Amino acid sequence: MSEKEEMGLERLYRLVASRQGADPGSSYTASLYARGAAKIAQKVGEEAVELAIAAALEDRDDIISESADLLYHLAVLWADAGIDPTEIYAKLAQREGQSGLAEKAARKSGEEER
Repeated sequence: MSEKEEMGLERLYRLVASRQGADPGSSYTASLYARGAAKIAQKVGEEAVELAIAAALEDRDDIISESADLLYHLAVLWADAGIDPTEIYAKLAQREGQSGLAEKAARKSGEEER
């Protein structure tokens, strides 16, 4: 697959992953890594809330902008946790064809067994 054909999320992931270990003064992404997993998680939460507000207000432009922000911070979180997007895609593929209600019930019963 050429770079042009590659999905935007995969390109984004590679870019943010390449910033790990970079000088925090030279890159916002590197500064997030330097601040640690808790700060990255906080930013994901903030962006998710901002997206939810934009959706509730039915503000199309803000939904697009906040979605981009959320995907960016999510890619940083994945890279920080050592998770490749292909692992997420595999989980989504595993759930394909399964009722959302059945999948949720299966997760819940698995939690009770722990």
